[in-house]
Amino acid sequence: MALTLASSSESTLTDRYQTTIPEAVRKALGLHKRDKISYTVQADGKVVISRANQTQSDPILGQFLNFIARDIEKNPQHLQAISSDLVSHVQSLVAEVDLDLDAPLSDEDE
Repeated sequence: MALTLASSSESTLTDRYQTTIPEAVRKALGLHKRDKISYTVQADGKVVISRANQTQSDPILGQFLNFIARDIEKNPQHLQAISSDLVSHVQSLVAEVDLDLDAPLSDEDE
């Protein structure tokens, strides 16, 4: 039986409590972009990080998506393309919005 040594990695929390999962951890868990991560807090205060079970889903969202799929199947005539006017209108509404994903959240948004 081969003995392997445990390795450790660290990362830094941003002002928004976000962090980058170190490459060694991503590889060990087989994580890819947009994957979910599960955190388990043990009684001794240690936290175990693992890849979240991908089969778990929101039952309400699943029911809603099934409803939409059935409605599209029964009533394909209800489907409409988004007009270029609507696209232009939405773009004009957000054109001046400046977004900095690294900026700290305000106290009211925490």
